[in-house]
Amino acid sequence: MTEENSEKQKKGYIDWLWLILLAFLIRSCAFEPYNIPSSSMVPTLLIGDYLFTSKFDYGYSKHSFPFSLPIIPHGRIFNNPPTRGDIVIFKMPKDQSTDYIKRVIGVPGDVIRMTNGRLYINDQMVPREFLQEEDWLTEAGIQRYSRYRETLPNGKQHEIYEINDVQVYDNTPPATVPEGHYFVMGDNRDNSLDSRDFGLVHEDLLEAKARFIFYSTNGDGYFFQFWRWTSFLRLDRFFMDLTK
Repeated sequence: MTEENSEKQKKGYIDWLWLILLAFLIRSCAFEPYNIPSSSMVPTLLIGDYLFTSKFDYGYSKHSFPFSLPIIPHGRIFNNPPTRGDIVIFKMPKDQSTDYIKRVIGVPGDVIRMTNGRLYINDQMVPREFLQEEDWLTEAGIQRYSRYRETLPNGKQHEIYEINDVQVYDNTPPATVPEGHYFVMGDNRDNSLDSRDFGLVHEDLLEAKARFIFYSTNGDGYFFQFWRWTSFLRLDRFFMDLTK
């Protein structure tokens, strides 16, 4: 190998290292894709939705980085608290290794409880408007859900699914949200493992804010099969804003 070729190879390695570093920085500090693996956020998010999430909204902790690298050993820098209604990605409090996605329902100072299937924030029942009944294919078969539009105290609206008001987590004791913690719930209220089960989410476990859906598929085809796009791509969900 000539000296000139050796120098070019060396520069090539350096370029690759810079590209890897740039990708690491973008994924850690700016944007990261995320796909929906479960039905806990139906009807807002469906299995097969692919999202872009933003890392900078809430600041950074070690969980902002791939594999939770302890670049920030403790705490959070540039901390900016989420607001009620945000859809957030975070580490599961019990093991701090599994990524979860839920909606922020309770912020510091709130008292959250469920009574007979209704959500109460600070002793005020959160209003919900019945929209329609829908059949949804679950792992156990077809399930009939009631679809509601819920309005949080800050005016943020989103839609939820309920089987009925007598499910496992439809009656819970009051939970006071302390400073630096959040109460999160899935929009599929009767099929969601959330703060009603695993407790509050500490701010250091927050990873990102869900921004928009960039791709959605029902899983019955591959992207290169363009002649079948209308049968498996959910085109109406492309670029759906999740921050409203």
